[in-house]
Amino acid sequence: MHAPLSPALRVEWRPISDLTPLIDQWRSLAARALEPNVFYDPAFALAAAPVFGKDCGAVLVWSARGNLMGLFPARLAGWSQATLPAVTGWTHPYAPLGTPLVDRHEAEAVIAAWLEHLAREPSMPALLMLPMLPEGGAFAHALDAVLARKHLRSASFGRHRRALLKPGNSQDEQALSRSRRKELMRLRRRLEEFAPVTFSTVRTPEPIAPAIEDFLVLEASGWKGVARTAAAYDPAVRRFLETAVTALAAQGQARIDRMHLGQRAVAVAITLTSGDAGWFWKIAHNEGVARFSPGVQLVYELTPQLSSQPGLARVDSCAAADHPMIDSMWHGRLALCDRLIAVKRSVLPFTLACRAEALRRAALGVAKSLRDRVRGRKASVTSGLGAQQTADHFSGRGHRHLRNEGDLTRIFMRGQPGADKALNVGGKRV
Repeated sequence: MHAPLSPALRVEWRPISDLTPLIDQWRSLAARALEPNVFYDPAFALAAAPVFGKDCGAVLVWSARGNLMGLFPARLAGWSQATLPAVTGWTHPYAPLGTPLVDRHEAEAVIAAWLEHLAREPSMPALLMLPMLPEGGAFAHALDAVLARKHLRSASFGRHRRALLKPGNSQDEQALSRSRRKELMRLRRRLEEFAPVTFSTVRTPEPIAPAIEDFLVLEASGWKGVARTAAAYDPAVRRFLETAVTALAAQGQARIDRMHLGQRAVAVAITLTSGDAGWFWKIAHNEGVARFSPGVQLVYELTPQLSSQPGLARVDSCAAADHPMIDSMWHGRLALCDRLIAVKRSVLPFTLACRAEALRRAALGVAKSLRDRVRGRKASVTSGLGAQQTADHFSGRGHRHLRNEGDLTRIFMRGQPGADKALNVGGKRV
């Protein structure tokens, strides 16, 4: 699909799977994007494509000299998928941001060429949906300017705010109230009665591999293991996660921070970066020591490091709105919404399209509520050993989940019969 819109810009649609030969141009665009998005970086997106993007493509905008100026990943959704027929920006459970990559020097021209292509191409739906779009970002401002000039209608859905770390914000750097910090230090001292508590950071591909393994084991040992939604339970998802993080680490765009109890990781966090932005992408902890708040301990240690990291202007928590842990520690907020845009006339008036979208979202909300109730009932009858059993299954019976303080004592007290066996079950030391 080609649309020679002007002598200056050329626009085409390609499947995501066909973008590998463009990786150098793509990486260059990501580095000079108006608003960075690590989930559209080729290292991440190409790893995700076989799992989450089999039906996805991208609108590419090229300059007259053959430079890639815009990349707009999307899928074509239709009525058969219980949605409005629309070009829908590519997001998925591991990519909670839909900001396209646009050259910062020609942003409005590139956005205009993209919208004109969607309007002129007969195979493209009349509606465009951009999910998880920052409302106050540079891309949104440029988009609004183009929409105003072209007199195109748009509407916002799913407005919400999630925690954001802003370096230089004294509230964020303090992270917790004085009383909460004192309580956290008390819990750490209690934990240190069993074994030394240390923290580590890895950033390069070779040492990052065992850190990824620690994350996968911890995630599988918790509630996601019980629900069987942990990345470890799907070989394709696990392969994607390992490939993406390792590739980003090779580019200096990933770090994994761990909290150790003795030689055992009890909390792991993965942070990704692109341009001047960061994403606190994943965190997992050992739920057997949850009363000592290992996740909070790790975020407390990590926050000043991220705040002082050179060139980092903000860190997106990637968390749900009103998250009880991160919202109390990071006081900045990132406002997001899903933007619905009418790129051309349709038999379905835009007002009716908006009503249909609102009804669809309301129905989804009811369905999710019912699903959560069912999951809650199942969780209430699941024993505390359930997560241990699923994690053991994942790691070949090699993972020893800490369930309580008695477990800690048995494992870390020297001379305790069976202590070595507890630390090294099935030949795997975790």
